[in-house]
Amino acid sequence: MEYTKLGRSDLTISRICMGCMGFGDARNGQHSWTLDEAHTREIVRRGLELGINFFDTAIGYQSGTSEQYVGRALRDFVRREDVVVATKFLPRTQEEIASGVSGQKHIETMVNTSLRNLGMDYIDLYIYHMWDYETPLYDILDGLNRVVQAGKVRYIGISNCFAYQLAKANALAERGGFARFVSVQGHYNLIFREEEREMAKLCAEDNIAMTPYSTLAGGRLSKRPGETSKRLEEDSYAKFKYDATAEQDGVILRRVAELADRHGASMTEVSLAWLLTKVTAPIVGATKLHHIEGAAKAMDLKLTAEECAWLEEPYVPHKLVGVMAQNTPAVSKAQHVWSIGNQRVKP
Repeated sequence: MEYTKLGRSDLTISRICMGCMGFGDARNGQHSWTLDEAHTREIVRRGLELGINFFDTAIGYQSGTSEQYVGRALRDFVRREDVVVATKFLPRTQEEIASGVSGQKHIETMVNTSLRNLGMDYIDLYIYHMWDYETPLYDILDGLNRVVQAGKVRYIGISNCFAYQLAKANALAERGGFARFVSVQGHYNLIFREEEREMAKLCAEDNIAMTPYSTLAGGRLSKRPGETSKRLEEDSYAKFKYDATAEQDGVILRRVAELADRHGASMTEVSLAWLLTKVTAPIVGATKLHHIEGAAKAMDLKLTAEECAWLEEPYVPHKLVGVMAQNTPAVSKAQHVWSIGNQRVKP
């Protein structure tokens, strides 16, 4: 495993981050492949053995039970100071807005709930899960700065935003003397490269760490043509994101498979090895041991510039999908419906 600093922070992270969205009580989740606590512990332990020290979860994953499972596993297997724990908070709900709960109060409530779920005294990286168009940016930054000043959070990150929003937020934070975002978690992989248009350039110039999600495109970048899995068949959200471009993406997938054969490696290793040339630490979701083992092995595969260019060459522009397609003021209420349906957290 290789390690690096997370942007401008002093956090030392493994270059593979374990994504914990698949952990938690399935009764509170949306996915049939959600893992129970025993299997969660098995995968977390294996990740630690492989040198992974960076774990990403969220209060919205299975009503906070992902945080609970991950927190208990880490407390049992490793010293707190030896891991970097990231979690995320969602925007205010319509009920909170109607009752006058401020952005600052909302963040205080969310962070306290996550700390209880994790069973920890502080969160290393606290991430603004998606842009809240109904809460002033000042209130968000002020609220985040308050939990940093209180010692509950070490650094802050952001997810699912546009480059202009991140630049605007950090400029306001600098003027106000608030904590700045040190990382961004966006949708980025070999068959969805829209982050390269503006976000990647901003991050390179301002030393903001990129820690993307959906790094294997819902399993598509790890499966050969014709191969399938329970997740590929049942993940309706991934189908929504990728099915419309399946034909053009298939050209790239075939090149990934061919390059994997040349190297005697898996498609997972090739896909992540490419991404490791672009970002600080890809987030890799794991619901089976071989998922995290394959991700760790990607560290040993070094692609040439020519191989990377060959993988990239067939790419064509993609439309924004999922959360980012909704991430505009015109559909902010739809965004809140999504948030309410996934949050299910009572302060």
